[in-house]
Amino acid sequence: MDVTQCNDCKRLRTYCERIGKEKRKAYQNDQYWARPVPAFGVPQPEVVIVGLAPGAHGANRTGRVFTGDRSGEWLYRALHRADFANQSESTGLGDGLQLKNAIVTCVVKCAPPDNKPTPGEIARCSKKFFDVEIQKYSRARVYIALGQIAFHALWKKLGNQKTRPKFEHGKEIELEKGLLLLSYHPSQQNTFTGRLTEPMFDRIFARANDALRAGPAKSTAELC
Repeated sequence: MDVTQCNDCKRLRTYCERIGKEKRKAYQNDQYWARPVPAFGVPQPEVVIVGLAPGAHGANRTGRVFTGDRSGEWLYRALHRADFANQSESTGLGDGLQLKNAIVTCVVKCAPPDNKPTPGEIARCSKKFFDVEIQKYSRARVYIALGQIAFHALWKKLGNQKTRPKFEHGKEIELEKGLLLLSYHPSQQNTFTGRLTEPMFDRIFARANDALRAGPAKSTAELC
């Protein structure tokens, strides 16, 4: 099924459509996407970057994941500096942005109220779309979880230990297939407070490059 046509989560679909009609004052002249948002990147990436869900006035407006809000500005700048993107700006469909050897996706495909999907919505969207996505990326060697929900979803699909490790920014976890890197989400809650800085974020993607060149680390570690 085409993810953009999904209507399974009525609360999320109602919210996305309402936001698309009401709009934020700064975007009154924009035509909002207001549908589920697909992944963006190459079809068979070696690097898979996972966030929580589209932003109400970001991807729900532009139609591209992590595009049109501050979180996306941080992410695509970092991807460009690490040479995973051909440009640092992501403003909307048709802006010329292309990813290199990477894909960006979300656990939940629709923008949730207050950025908080319910456990049922996470489970439903994961089963129908996210788990299927992760399975089809057969060349993936590095997975980057932006935030705890992304980590939990990836761990459920890829984890090879009975006990899920504690989430910590910069932690590296060796998987049966590749390496899982954990990062704080580049939300304003984290970036405005200094909990996540650009150098901290850049080191995540630098480590991804290292892993692609030399193979995954042999033990769990934490980046400084």
